[in-house]
Amino acid sequence: MILHFKIALTGSFLAVLASIATADDQPTLETIMPKGAKLVLQEDWSSGKVDPNKWYILRKRWGKGNHGVVPQNVFIEKDEVNGASKNVLICRGHGDLYEGPIKGWEGNTTRVGGTIVSKDFFASGRFEVVMKIGSPQVPRPIGMVPAIWTYASQGVKAGENGVDHFDQKKPLYNPQMKRGYLSEIDFPEFGKGQDLESGLYNTFLNTEHDTQTLSTKAAIDDQYHTFTSVWRTHLVPLDHIADDQVAKSGDFWWVQDKSIPFPSYLGNPLKRLGKDQYAVYSGKEVTHFIDGKFIGTFTTYVPVMAAQLNMGVWFPNWGGKAPWTASTISIASVKVWQFHDPGDVRGVLTKDISNNMDVSGRPGRQ
Repeated sequence: MILHFKIALTGSFLAVLASIATADDQPTLETIMPKGAKLVLQEDWSSGKVDPNKWYILRKRWGKGNHGVVPQNVFIEKDEVNGASKNVLICRGHGDLYEGPIKGWEGNTTRVGGTIVSKDFFASGRFEVVMKIGSPQVPRPIGMVPAIWTYASQGVKAGENGVDHFDQKKPLYNPQMKRGYLSEIDFPEFGKGQDLESGLYNTFLNTEHDTQTLSTKAAIDDQYHTFTSVWRTHLVPLDHIADDQVAKSGDFWWVQDKSIPFPSYLGNPLKRLGKDQYAVYSGKEVTHFIDGKFIGTFTTYVPVMAAQLNMGVWFPNWGGKAPWTASTISIASVKVWQFHDPGDVRGVLTKDISNNMDVSGRPGRQ
């Protein structure tokens, strides 16, 4: 028996709901795939190249304990996938013993990874990645964090530093969100504290996030496995909102009044339904599977804004030491279906992830 706790947006309040699910009640990919879902991305690297219209390869450092990710660590090779020789995408990581020529942040050669990012931004949908973790030399690369995630962010400023009020001229600015907008789902991040068999599945919604540690034991066996996540959004009526408490920007309406409880909308935009009537764009749930087997469901702090698909390896300090030379993940295929749920927010977060290193590995543009 699995106990699920659900936090749902209801009017101006967060209602905490609890439900009990037996094994028979667990969702399947068949039961949660809606009619009308459209396959919008299908990639198997059969061309032998990384298509720049679909992907870009990241050069960036973030977090502590690592020296970033670089394009030299992303490339295509042949591998046996389910008994057939196929092109696969390799994302390589340098362990603590690496002494090769490829350099990362500030010229360092160790703890350097590789990551690829989709050019398209995706909202509600099904994401499917066929991936193998580890190389023949280092099949269990402790200290390296293989990950699949969606990500988009944007900071918004209004007026001088320290401004703590809304600004009708910049409707997206919200003084209750100090770091701006963030949309991220991790499915999963492997290897916290050297444990590759327990993955971090996370949701990030602007100022809030939820983290669950779920079993990834089935995927740590030097074989290809299918990681699938299904992301849903919806509209939730928001009571007692007047037209003079919001401002429009693009296709959306944005709160402009601190008297509206922040937990009732969490920084998300609103949809105008009529005079003094609004609904908030809200994340409904994201459900995860490995090889079609249910892993877990999030209903808390699920984002709504379209984001880019990221895949790769990096070396945060929370992964621990990496006492080896180099290891990899291998990605055989990627598929993305889009649902176009009513709670999707597209066209707000639109910028590619920035490069903050120059080609020599020195700090560069942000």
